[in-house]
Amino acid sequence: MTRPKLRPEERIIVALDTPSLQGSLRVVNKLKSIVQTFKVGPILFLRKGVRSIEDIRSEGKDIFLDLKFHDIPSTVEKSIPNIMNYGINMFTIHTLGGFDMMKAVADRVRIESENKNIKKPTVLGVTVLTSHNDETLDEIGISNKTKDQVLKLASLADKAGIDGLVCSGLECEMLRSEFGDRFTLVVPGVRPSGESHDQKRVVTPRNAIDLGADYLVVGRAITESDDPLQATSEIIDSIS
Repeated sequence: MTRPKLRPEERIIVALDTPSLQGSLRVVNKLKSIVQTFKVGPILFLRKGVRSIEDIRSEGKDIFLDLKFHDIPSTVEKSIPNIMNYGINMFTIHTLGGFDMMKAVADRVRIESENKNIKKPTVLGVTVLTSHNDETLDEIGISNKTKDQVLKLASLADKAGIDGLVCSGLECEMLRSEFGDRFTLVVPGVRPSGESHDQKRVVTPRNAIDLGADYLVVGRAITESDDPLQATSEIIDSIS
């Protein structure tokens, strides 16, 4: 997959992590002049379902569906036709689901897009959540260091034909060194001032781009700001 060539404003994905569809749409309307892609995750999707996607798309915006599918290969594969009926641009699966699951998803997405004659959504493999570090990985029985685990899962995703990865900005440089432009890299846990909240592996927007990120997922720093449009503009300026 060719790495996307993006303008600074196209790199920002705003996370709508609230159960309120009205509140989410207010954010979309405030930002629609400069933001194209919005993330719908489990908080909003489980409250408002497909309507949340339809209403945001009706504003002419793109959807990053972040439900992090992780199940046996046949279950996730059979979910793909429904996912693609939503008209989304990106969606996530967990690389911890393993090679067979990832390969089943990659193949089914390709087949569905060809059969329906629609643009193929970008399949993103979540590597290690940014709320983890070496200590918390060890707690759940993963003895690898965080960067080693990310690299191991990325290698599996590469073999399975996954389009991109969700990773910390701290791993972007390593992944670019290992895989070049093979993957689209999406970085959550982006904090303009560097504060961490419940994230453990965070970077600033400028750091993430310098290290090789394609897209930055930004939530509270924008959506909880007194002026979301100004907050977004400042982030865009910082990576321009």
